[in-house]
Amino acid sequence: LPQPFCLLIFVAAYLLVGFSVLHMAVQNCLHGKIFDENFLMSVASIGAFVIGEYPEGVAVMVLYRIGVYFESRAVNKSRRSIAKLMDIRPDNARIVENGCEKRVPPDAVEVGTEIVVRPGEKIALDGLVVRGKSCLDMRSLTGESLPKSVEVGDMVFSGCINQSGLLRIKVTKTFEESTVSKILALVEGAANKKSVAEHFITSFARWYTPIVVGLALLLGVIPPFFFAEPWEEWLHRAFVFLIVSCPCALVISIPLTFFGGIGRASRHGILIKGSNYLEILSKVGCVVFDKTGTLTRGIFTVTAIEAANGIEQEEVLKYARIAESNSHHPIASSINWGMTSFPQVERFSEEPGVGVCAVYQGMTLRAGNERILAQEHIDLPEIKASGTRLYVIRDSTYLGCILLNDLVRSGSADCVKKLRSMGIKKIKVLTGDDPNKTAAFCKQLGIDDYHAHLLPEQKVHFLEQEVEKIGEGKKVAFVGDGINDAPVLARADVGIAMGRLGSDAAIEAADVVLMKDDPNQLVEGILIAKCTKTLVWQNIIFALSAKILFLVLGVLGMIGLWFAVFADVGVMILAVLNALRIMRCKIILD
Repeated sequence: LPQPFCLLIFVAAYLLVGFSVLHMAVQNCLHGKIFDENFLMSVASIGAFVIGEYPEGVAVMVLYRIGVYFESRAVNKSRRSIAKLMDIRPDNARIVENGCEKRVPPDAVEVGTEIVVRPGEKIALDGLVVRGKSCLDMRSLTGESLPKSVEVGDMVFSGCINQSGLLRIKVTKTFEESTVSKILALVEGAANKKSVAEHFITSFARWYTPIVVGLALLLGVIPPFFFAEPWEEWLHRAFVFLIVSCPCALVISIPLTFFGGIGRASRHGILIKGSNYLEILSKVGCVVFDKTGTLTRGIFTVTAIEAANGIEQEEVLKYARIAESNSHHPIASSINWGMTSFPQVERFSEEPGVGVCAVYQGMTLRAGNERILAQEHIDLPEIKASGTRLYVIRDSTYLGCILLNDLVRSGSADCVKKLRSMGIKKIKVLTGDDPNKTAAFCKQLGIDDYHAHLLPEQKVHFLEQEVEKIGEGKKVAFVGDGINDAPVLARADVGIAMGRLGSDAAIEAADVVLMKDDPNQLVEGILIAKCTKTLVWQNIIFALSAKILFLVLGVLGMIGLWFAVFADVGVMILAVLNALRIMRCKIILD
């Protein structure tokens, strides 16, 4: 074919395949984003046409577009894990109005309104079951495959799927404050908190790309200009150098790996607020646990009531219940178990690590640990029975002591054992509980290092000491209930709230939220973080090694534009596919 006709065919093919790349390069240049992969590929392919390498110019763009296609496929595959989580957002709520059911947007439903949830529908808002019984699919929130049975009086959370019976639910939170809204906001915001590795790659690309463009320019100009080398040969090598130097394998695969790690964790009911916390989780060298509600079930059982002389046991329990009626502490929930209504108190206050105070019918009622006895200048009574002690006082008069016992979570001992097998030898317990009881509890789990009888500010002090002692490169994780331990959660390198589905304090105070009441979720989270870190470093080492090798080959004239694009795209695809391995990780989790 005549030369002009061949050129016309190649130009048409080039524009058909590469117009979008050229357009994006021009748009980015106009907005100051000059040195990106679109710019590099445009310069290299146009340069091939300038030196008469028409087939290679088209091939550069064809292979690049193929690489972009596979990259987008891989990225979309990763994003589907997050998109699947986003499916928990309910489309509407079914309310009863004038005897008829009516569908309305969830954000239009007010607190106190009753909604109807039919089998197969998502629960739109958090609330209390007032009629019916059913089983709920909670996988989207907790990762738990077994359904949860609910009946009248049970709390249910938005995002769960009603599997069987018809439920009528009284809404307790607006849609903006509901569990599903907080989880979605948490996951959507996770991408904004970048890890150290991501910040490094972003800064690296910002400096690396202009430097290699300058080197490519020098490579194409200096040999012909100063050493009389052929211009066509060295321009060809410069364009090869330009293509190979494109850093897209790193720029794409590193954030994708962290994104995939967060998605993987969310499928297991582990919500991580950003890739920076995922990275910190991989470096944990010390785990500090709260005791009550974390390593224990946080469900106390009243085992004994020791009343003062002249006081009935029922009277001690009655006033304790009134004093604790407005508290959300696990002890309050336990002694008020089964109560449906409470007398209205006139005033209520709660002092963390001490107890509660309420004014009822002119009487000042106090309930708490031995610190309230000291505050009221009451001598500590001798009590032989074991258990957590709740002392009850009425108008500065000691009424008696309620003894409660908490059960160890079934997975606590296993969690401690697994953490040690992973190389985390420093495991501690900080608690406000009784020292003797704490000692027996820690011995049962095989934990030697513990501090008991602590106020929240004392927990912070002990944690700060641990952060200072841990050593360079290691991090301290605190695992608590996210309500009473908010200051400690905030002070730790990574704060982890466990088993607090629906708790505002847990989701807001912690960096990581474990949605199930299972300590082994902590082990899963650390394993996912370590796997993510391994894949990140694999991609960094592989991509940089491959780039250096092909850059050297390009400078020596041992590869052409075809091979350069193939090498660049191939490295990118392999790095992205390696990043997607985090979505499976069967070798470490399953």
